[in-house]
Amino acid sequence: MNSQYYIGLMSGTSMDGADAVLIKMNGCQWQGALAHSFVPFSGGLKAQLLDLQNEGRNELHRSRILAQNLSVLYARAVADLLSAQNLRPSEITAIGCHGQTIRHAPEHGYSIQIADLPLLAELTGIFTVGDFRSRDLAAGGQGAPLVPAFHQALFQSPDETRVVLNIGGISNISVLPPEEAAFGFDTGPGNMLMDAWTQHIWQLPYDKNGEKAAQGRLLPDLLNRLLDHPYFAHPHPKSTGRELFSLDWLRGRLKGGEAPEDVLKTLLHYTAQTICDATHRAAPDVRNLYICGGGIRNTTLIQTLHDLFTVRNTMLHSTQTLNLDPQWVEAAAFAWLAACWINRIPGNPERATGAKKPCILGAGHYA
Repeated sequence: MNSQYYIGLMSGTSMDGADAVLIKMNGCQWQGALAHSFVPFSGGLKAQLLDLQNEGRNELHRSRILAQNLSVLYARAVADLLSAQNLRPSEITAIGCHGQTIRHAPEHGYSIQIADLPLLAELTGIFTVGDFRSRDLAAGGQGAPLVPAFHQALFQSPDETRVVLNIGGISNISVLPPEEAAFGFDTGPGNMLMDAWTQHIWQLPYDKNGEKAAQGRLLPDLLNRLLDHPYFAHPHPKSTGRELFSLDWLRGRLKGGEAPEDVLKTLLHYTAQTICDATHRAAPDVRNLYICGGGIRNTTLIQTLHDLFTVRNTMLHSTQTLNLDPQWVEAAAFAWLAACWINRIPGNPERATGAKKPCILGAGHYA
């Protein structure tokens, strides 16, 4: 069988933009990630998407218009990637598009990722696979996280249990025991609360390199109030989002008068502590943890994680050491899931999502 190209599209909970990653497969055999493009969201688009997270007027109309706008932006990311690699649409077997999550409610049997998939297929001229979460939800799963199966395919070791940590808006881990099925879950907030606080106080999109957090001091009482969230006591499989960890939720736990930098420092430690606690409950024997996602750029957060994990004899690495750029991992996962769809291979990590059976994920749209 000849090799095939796939493109994965991902815009995550941080809502900073769309990543597109080109991968190469031979049937269901991974052959590598080749290239990446990124198209940022405008401030207006991000604001509209955030507004859609909450109940409001004319939600259905707004969601469909935003789905179209997103698909135009996704198509631009695909076009940039094809142009840079001198490829034609006809050379791409399929696009795997995650879409933008606007509501995640697995307790009610649904998770909504908006994208106009037929429009994306039309704009790109490429067969498009999307709506990856619905089939897993129908089989009793959480619909998230979906990446552990991909992490297992690429990163599992026959000699040791590995953990892959993705720090996006939400943090999630994939636990990869040797010769066993992967499992994983959302550990809690990643960048989401830190970004929301930075935007609220300083009108900046995020705290670059964790510089403002580094100027603050940890507030132990606030940290304990945040750690008291019932989500952390729930057994996995489990998943979460902005519905649980919002700026309004944070405000309700502030006493007033806290220095903004101290709150940010505490939120950073909150992300790190919940990651560390969850990892060592799920995989107490882990010695090597591999990090991907936008949070890897926050040097203050990574240093805090390093301090916490070193005490537990766990070494931190970038997924780059496993030959995949940490910024490419999630989009590459949805390209891989598109290849699973094309080859009729179940792609849901049952131990991670809690689904009753393996499922072929997604729905396809011809160009």
